[in-house]
Amino acid sequence: MSEFRILEIKQSVFADNDKQAEELRKELKKEKTFLLNLMSSPGSGKTTTLTKTIAALKDEMKIGVMEADIDSDVDAHTISETGAKVIQLHTGGMCHLDADMTKQGILGLGTEEIDLAILENVGNLVCPAEFDTGSSKNAMILSVPEGDDKPLKYPLMFTICDVLLVNKIDVMEYFDFDLKACEERAKKLNPNIKVIPISAKTGEGIEEWAQWLREQVKKWKEA
Repeated sequence: MSEFRILEIKQSVFADNDKQAEELRKELKKEKTFLLNLMSSPGSGKTTTLTKTIAALKDEMKIGVMEADIDSDVDAHTISETGAKVIQLHTGGMCHLDADMTKQGILGLGTEEIDLAILENVGNLVCPAEFDTGSSKNAMILSVPEGDDKPLKYPLMFTICDVLLVNKIDVMEYFDFDLKACEERAKKLNPNIKVIPISAKTGEGIEEWAQWLREQVKKWKEA
């Protein structure tokens, strides 16, 4: 019987990525740049939420944004109008960013005087959850029209995130969305996840979200 090696490629890829992610985190720590990895499904309101977030914080800290997409620069154009420094990352068909891609983006963006760097990850709830980008914290947006059962369908995403922004609460009355059930399902997966209901359209909840970011950036710089 012939002998042959079996290589667990996926495990190897993840192990290598985790090492690169930790190295990137250490570099960002030295430079006192806080990196937020923002994830969601397409159409959840990531870019609109970002514009409101930047408006709330731009007078207090220097913000840079990395817009990741398979092949588009629409979001980068939108963010550029806020006055924040922005670059577009094309993944060439990849449905996520890993640590090496994120590092390339950081190098392109530059960290000089940037307090808060935001990575708007590729829009889906599967692949981005599997790869550590080297971020300081992970956040996700779940919009009301998507349904309150998403924690049941995409558990890993909710497990790895520090914050869950429930967006589009201004239209909650038109959808069968149970906010309490959604929060309970998320916290069952991740007891430490912070849930913040928001409306990127009306601005409701944005200040609570911005305050969380202020506190996290301060802790990152002081620790």
